[in-house]
Amino acid sequence: MGRRNSCTIYVGNLPGDIREREVEDLFYKYGRIVDIDLKIPPRPPGYAFVEFEDPRDADDAIYGRDGYDFDGYRLRVELAHGGRAQSYSYDRPSSFSNGRRGGVSRRSEFRVMVDGLPSSASWQDLKDHMRRAGDVCFSDVYREGGATVGVVDYTNYDDMKYAIRKLDDTEFRNAFSRAYIRVRQYDARSRSRSRSLSYSRSRSYSRSVSRSPLPVDERF
Repeated sequence: MGRRNSCTIYVGNLPGDIREREVEDLFYKYGRIVDIDLKIPPRPPGYAFVEFEDPRDADDAIYGRDGYDFDGYRLRVELAHGGRAQSYSYDRPSSFSNGRRGGVSRRSEFRVMVDGLPSSASWQDLKDHMRRAGDVCFSDVYREGGATVGVVDYTNYDDMKYAIRKLDDTEFRNAFSRAYIRVRQYDARSRSRSRSLSYSRSRSYSRSVSRSPLPVDERF
C-alpha cells in the first residue's frame, strides 16, 4: 500500500447534515490533516476521506474514532481502500485515550476537577478543551447529584497549574451546547464534603453568566 493510502482514512455513517468543519473537529487532535473530502449522497448516511500527513496519525484516528457515537451515528473509521490499521507496536504515547476503548490508560497526580459542564459533554469533548493548557493523559465525565462533572489528569504539575489559571471561567463548547466552566485542583479529602456546596455554586454561576457572558480568549 502506498504512503498516501496509508495516510488516508475512510469515515462512514456520517449524518447527512454534517459539515466539513465538524469532520475536522472530530480528527484534528490526532495529527496534521492534509485534506478532507466530504461526500453527502442524496440519501444519508454520508462519508468522508480524511488524509493525514503521518500514517501513524491515521492509525491513531482509527483507534480513537472507530465506533464513536456522533450525534446518534456510530462512525465506521478504517484505512481507505479497504486497508487495515497498522499494529500499535511502535512506541507512541496513546494520550488521546481515556482507557475506555482499550489501550494503556495513564493516570497522574496532577489532577483537576471541572464543574459546570453541559449534560451533553463527553470525555473527548472535555479533553479537547483542556488540552489547550497542556499535555492531558486522562479525562472522564460523569454525572453526580444532577450535575455533570469532569476529571482531567495532566502529565506534569506546570500544565495542571496553567490549566487552572487559563481555563477556569472559560467557555466550553461542543456540537450541542456551550457553558462556562470552573476548573480547580482536585482534592480527594474535601471532595465528599464539598459536593453539595460546589454544585449549588456551579448552578448559580451558570445562571449569572448566561445573562452576561464573559469574552473568550481568542488565543485558544
